[in-house]
Amino acid sequence: MAELKRVLGFWTILSLSIGSIMGTGLFFGTSTGSAYSGNASILAWIVLSIIAVYISLYFAELVSMYPKAGGVYEFSKHAYGRFFSFMMGWTAWLVGNLTTALLVVAAIDYLIPDPSRLLLKIGVSIFFIVLLNLIAYAGIGASAFVLIIFAFVSVGVLMSIILPGIFKLDFGNYSPFFAFGYTSLFVTIFFIAESFFGWESATYLSEETQEPEKIIPKAIVFGTIIVGILGIGVTVVALGVIPWSILALSSAPLSIVSDSLFGNVGIGIINIGIFIALIGSAAGGIITMPRLILALARDKLFISQLSSVHERFNTPYKAIIFQTIVSLIVFGMAFGRYNELLSLLLPLGFIMYFFIILAVPILRKKEPDIKRKFKVPFVYFGSFILLLFIFGIFALWVFPDFNAINQSALNTLKLGFSLIFVGVPIYLLLNIYYNPDTIIKISDTLAYLTLLTERFILPKSIRRELLALLGDIKGKKVLEFGCSVGTFTLYLAQAVGPKGKVYATDFSSKDLLITKRRLKERGHLHVVVIQDEHQINRVHPSIPHVDAVVSIGMMGYLQDIKKVLKEMRSLLPYGGKIVFVDYADFFKIIPNVAWLSNDRTIEKIFREAGFSVFVTRKKGLFWNYVYVYGIKFHEDIPYI
Repeated sequence: MAELKRVLGFWTILSLSIGSIMGTGLFFGTSTGSAYSGNASILAWIVLSIIAVYISLYFAELVSMYPKAGGVYEFSKHAYGRFFSFMMGWTAWLVGNLTTALLVVAAIDYLIPDPSRLLLKIGVSIFFIVLLNLIAYAGIGASAFVLIIFAFVSVGVLMSIILPGIFKLDFGNYSPFFAFGYTSLFVTIFFIAESFFGWESATYLSEETQEPEKIIPKAIVFGTIIVGILGIGVTVVALGVIPWSILALSSAPLSIVSDSLFGNVGIGIINIGIFIALIGSAAGGIITMPRLILALARDKLFISQLSSVHERFNTPYKAIIFQTIVSLIVFGMAFGRYNELLSLLLPLGFIMYFFIILAVPILRKKEPDIKRKFKVPFVYFGSFILLLFIFGIFALWVFPDFNAINQSALNTLKLGFSLIFVGVPIYLLLNIYYNPDTIIKISDTLAYLTLLTERFILPKSIRRELLALLGDIKGKKVLEFGCSVGTFTLYLAQAVGPKGKVYATDFSSKDLLITKRRLKERGHLHVVVIQDEHQINRVHPSIPHVDAVVSIGMMGYLQDIKKVLKEMRSLLPYGGKIVFVDYADFFKIIPNVAWLSNDRTIEKIFREAGFSVFVTRKKGLFWNYVYVYGIKFHEDIPYI
């Protein structure tokens, strides 16, 4: 099986860190900062940069402990447990998608500022999203080259404004410095904080980095320092060249700064450079987010098919294809809505970073013996101050004057929480697919609903087809592997007759209570009902030799299909029949368990277990049915 390859070095990860951390705030932040706090936004940048460098140390410590592709998800798994780690991974994925959309929207507005050229802006954006994903698909080597180029351009563009701008500063522009009061600084910090979002991106490449526990922490910290210096430098120059009152009204503040420094020709070049820099930042998320999906899929907390790694390119290609589709959808929803997108991204990002910061002191207590190449200084006091700071700027955003509520902020916060909590039913659904305990609990809970809807779940036409495939079973012994509420058990009991025997097993105790009651009412005393809580991993050891095996709706639950099939084979005579039916393409939306998605894969698995089978599919109203039926063949005859 293909795996990710460790080929990345320090400079590539540093380039990724700079590109990923460098958000739109460096290019739009002077306008936002001027609107909220005037010249004092310089101080906001300095405070934020110091805080950002300190937060980067938290990521440095965590990735030195757990250098895995899951990044945020991996850290949370150790600090908080399975459910909360999924929620953190889900939130990180939301933040990543919103950040990518925000960067692309901002980039296209710099390249094509004319709002009337809508189709051109959409076309160019889609082209770059697809192109970057193709590069990510082609291999980490190509991605690394692109990341280095983008980082070089990003730093170069900002330095081309900072260096000449220093010699054209008008110090009179800095007065008055505190035009809006001191509390305005915190509001400014809230809105420009996105400039540093993205520490997590580098952590997703841990399994493709040489010595990740050393290289990635250094790259994250140095990358944050570089972005902080660039942000402060650009803000000082912009406010020194153009008065804050003018910058506050601009939708592209660096364009008017460039105009003042270089004239019309310079504006065009700088705008193209800013476009490339923002696209480069988007590239960081596009390249790294599929690794988060890969990690979740490996742990069966996302669609399991997305854990595949390409044999040739050594990239999570299915996750990349999936991420491309999602990125295009999110971009389509966000196009032309920069301010709304930024307002939504900020609270989600702060929520995620709140729990990442909290994870470090928790893990210091929980797992003190794990080797840490980097350690956060003053971690307990520092964590308290950082978390208090996040609460504070949240409060100032929602309650700007301590008396009135910012209704727009409150609505945005509600929307953000709604997006996070969408992950809860997804988690439950994934657990229904993969977690044995959850499967049993849900089956028990829904036992009577299953009974009421059995005609819909397993129509009589399907039951008759199953009996036909089993053939003449009168007087024979049949194992029904997964009898549920006895829907098909009653048919089997009648078909084998009183001289035959049916062994009906299931993992749900409540399902079996219903089955026993129904069998008793009809006088079917020749059916043995057995509860087996471990059925997803075995055939119950008390089952004797049988003439046929039938199973409905169990294939998708089996944790080790090969083991179960071999145990079934040992119970059957040569030529003994098996008939399996399962549900696929559930509600036409929910994906199948990976191995059930391909007929040839199913045939191969059964054949390797000693069965010659046919695989067919039948369309249903809300799902399709997969039929697998055949016989046990003799070892000397490989195929019948």
